[in-house]
Amino acid sequence: MQFRYLGNSGFKISEITYGNWLTHGSQVENDTATACVRAALDSGITTFDTADVYANTVAESVLGEALKGERRQSLEIFTKVFGPTGPKGHNDVGLSRKHILESIDGSLQRLQTDYVDLYQAHRFDVETPLEETMQAFADVVRQGKALYIGVSEWTADQLRAGHALAKELGIQLISNQPEYSALWRVIEAEVVPTSKELGISQVVWSPVAQGVLSGKYKPGAPLPEGSRATDEKGGAGAVKRWLTDDVLTRVQELTPIAQELDLTPAQLAVAWVLQNDNVATAIIGASRPEQVVENVKASGVTIPAELLGRIDEVLGDVVERDPSHTATRSPKTREA
Repeated sequence: MQFRYLGNSGFKISEITYGNWLTHGSQVENDTATACVRAALDSGITTFDTADVYANTVAESVLGEALKGERRQSLEIFTKVFGPTGPKGHNDVGLSRKHILESIDGSLQRLQTDYVDLYQAHRFDVETPLEETMQAFADVVRQGKALYIGVSEWTADQLRAGHALAKELGIQLISNQPEYSALWRVIEAEVVPTSKELGISQVVWSPVAQGVLSGKYKPGAPLPEGSRATDEKGGAGAVKRWLTDDVLTRVQELTPIAQELDLTPAQLAVAWVLQNDNVATAIIGASRPEQVVENVKASGVTIPAELLGRIDEVLGDVVERDPSHTATRSPKTREA
């Protein structure tokens, strides 16, 4: 396992992070979830990402239980705040001072830890003054409940404003967590250059494009039984955008490139995002321990420039690059 600095800080994380969105507390049984965490630890992963909104707080509890007994100083635990939790009342969502300060205490209790290494704004809150949000995060840091602050799916302008306030308040905003894959490159035009300027790293999710880049979805073929594309409660909507014959045919053509590097298509997809020097880590999920063991093999891989060019040629115009998509990720209202 290779390690990278997160943002302009002295904080190192594993370049593969284990995340439990859509799995713990919902798709997989707790015993399987624990086995996946054990496989991650055994494979050298030290960084774990979750959020209070995942399975309405249950995912945090499952992760906390799975990590119990591990040396806390040897782990990097990330969680997030924004989405509706609990009974989803009018203050159970957003980035108000009330919601942040109450949410961090709930997350720490469920994760069975005194602090998280990184506390992230899961989205941008258009209804709360940014000054209020950043002051609340600063208080969380000063109380010792979080070491660093991050955000998720913020635009370049939002990152710039948040970073300026964090600097005024004397705290470190060092990360952004966007979707990023060989098929979804919307951060490259604006978010990445701004982040490099500000000393912010990307903690990227869905590097395998919800499983599409694994090659398991074949053009003209029925959807594989038990796959995410067949699970309406587990992310099928996010996968559907890629399930066209054009996309799937091109993805199949990536297999020979992966074989040249002695990788599976999924490993190639994870390794591809790690070629971006602004990416600190790629988040992988799993419903089986074997998936963790396989995807970890993407760590430390260097993809030659010639093969990166071939990947671009193969995928062609099915790649989504429009930077305006980032702005659509944060809701226009914070109503639960």
